[in-house]
Amino acid sequence: MSEERLSFQAEVSRLLDIVAHSLYSEKEVFLRELISNASDACDRLRYAALTDGSLLGDDPDFKIRIVADTDAKTLTLIDNGIGMNRQDLVDNLGTIARSGTSAFVKNLSGDSKKDVSLIGQFGVGFYSAFMVAEKVEVFSRKAGEATGWRWVSDGQGSFTVAEDENAPARGTRIVMHIRAAETEFLEEHRLRHVIKTYSDHIAVPILLGADTTDSVNAANALWTRSKSEITEEQYKEFYHHVGHAFDEPWLTLHWRAEGVIEYTGLLFVPQQRPFDLFDPRRAHHVKLYVRRVFITDEAEGLVPPYLRFLKGVVDSEDLPLNVSREMLQNNPVLAKLKAGIVKRVLGDLNKKAADPEQAADYARFWDAFGAVLKEGLYEDFAHRDDLLKLLRFRTTESKGELVSLATYIGRMKEGQDAIYYITGDEKSAVERSPQVEGFRAKGVEVLLLTDPVDEFWVGSVRETDGKQFKSVTRGGADLSKIKGEEKPEDEKKDKATDGDLSSLTALLKLTLGEEVKDVRRSERLTDSAVCLVADDGDMDIHLQRLLKQHGQLGADAASKRVLEINPGHPLIRRLAEKATQDGAATSLEDAAWLLLDQARILEGETLPDPLSFARRMAAFVEKGLG
Repeated sequence: MSEERLSFQAEVSRLLDIVAHSLYSEKEVFLRELISNASDACDRLRYAALTDGSLLGDDPDFKIRIVADTDAKTLTLIDNGIGMNRQDLVDNLGTIARSGTSAFVKNLSGDSKKDVSLIGQFGVGFYSAFMVAEKVEVFSRKAGEATGWRWVSDGQGSFTVAEDENAPARGTRIVMHIRAAETEFLEEHRLRHVIKTYSDHIAVPILLGADTTDSVNAANALWTRSKSEITEEQYKEFYHHVGHAFDEPWLTLHWRAEGVIEYTGLLFVPQQRPFDLFDPRRAHHVKLYVRRVFITDEAEGLVPPYLRFLKGVVDSEDLPLNVSREMLQNNPVLAKLKAGIVKRVLGDLNKKAADPEQAADYARFWDAFGAVLKEGLYEDFAHRDDLLKLLRFRTTESKGELVSLATYIGRMKEGQDAIYYITGDEKSAVERSPQVEGFRAKGVEVLLLTDPVDEFWVGSVRETDGKQFKSVTRGGADLSKIKGEEKPEDEKKDKATDGDLSSLTALLKLTLGEEVKDVRRSERLTDSAVCLVADDGDMDIHLQRLLKQHGQLGADAASKRVLEINPGHPLIRRLAEKATQDGAATSLEDAAWLLLDQARILEGETLPDPLSFARRMAAFVEKGLG
């Protein structure tokens, strides 16, 4: 086949542009990325050879070799792993063919410090070679295939692919033509230092030089070593390798389980939120090994989706080496592994959460992963109690600090028998919502829930420690029995008389008709004139809006809302007086609709008839000015 010239995918071109402008603060990590990729290629072939031993041929011992040629100014990295054919080269080196590409590119800011971790997470560290190389050649032959291939690019927007007899018998050879300013990476002592610093944990021997047989790295699986033998720096570099990460691990969990089943876990909780955390697939990033042999990084059922932020490895002693994905789906050992992982992770998280001295540190974790962790409340009933202890909230009384449910319950007011909450899209909006006015006036704390998942777990959990969760946007909020901190002036505030208010509510019901379910006097309002609430038993307002936005709820299925009016508000008092006069039904018609539209605006809803609202408002202002 003749040489083909192809263009990089737009996303790849953008990556290369970022790399060319010194993406990494330390360029030496390019070698770590390429060694990690070579190690993965060996792992994948080791697994494939379990069912087809012929793939190994007469070269069964995996290794990675690095050769520097100072005269030619080339640095060559060779592995005898799975290798690539033409399609693999195009897919892996010319495009980003995986879920989440659009989200990934959207998150690239051009700020190298921010983009570095994203590029690492996305698993495209190969492109870091262009930080030190003006041209990169890749020679590869896929295990079990006869044809070898050559991929070449200078990183300027295109690459070529052609058949090549000089490809290795199996695996991949990467030849980097080093820039004049980066020749330090051709020096043996420099290369040896980089390998020992970043890749000592790699389980495949790394050989430095064309003929040497001595491994530079320790060449054994890090997780098999005793914790006392592993330094924090080694843990960190293994995290960078297994998680394609550039941040520091927030939490490291390394343990060996013995008993009914035997396995070793080395898992990390990142500091930064991965770009694909909310990808619809909800896939985890934990690699499954069986007796040090890599099996898969897509073992569905190994880690629950609500812990998908975990990175690392689990090495089982009990699963068969030739286990397939189909066998894994129904394997009881996998279920036991999952149970052990969940127990260990939640246990260590609860230790961090319960330590007052680590409150600020735990708050950083919660801000990054709390929204995902809450998914477990309606998916994992068995661990619900442990998860509830991990929950943290911002509230109307917390001044931005995070509050646990135990803390909230401990400072509930006398007569308060429920945990009150409000859901919405933004903290600032729910904090200012008219529905919380009466609660704030009495000093009753309200949880501010702004993650989409909040609507679902609250409805699933319903109560904790004998206290029900109640939305402040629902009807039936009886604040009179709660002994709060009302100010004396609040009690003396003028209110519409019962008779006048009854006339006004009747008029509003008649005028608004089917647009509202009911019109009622409000106990929750102190400053605002009106608000909308869901009737008891009806769907919460924010949940209904979410479902409508995602096409999950038709207009006919939406519940009508209750309009609550504040008898102490000057506007309501004035309208109540007018409601008893002759011709009020006609003179107050515009006012009735304006009150409803005002309540809709406060809820963040789109007005059904903006033109009528504008006309009524203009007429009302004109009358006032007259």
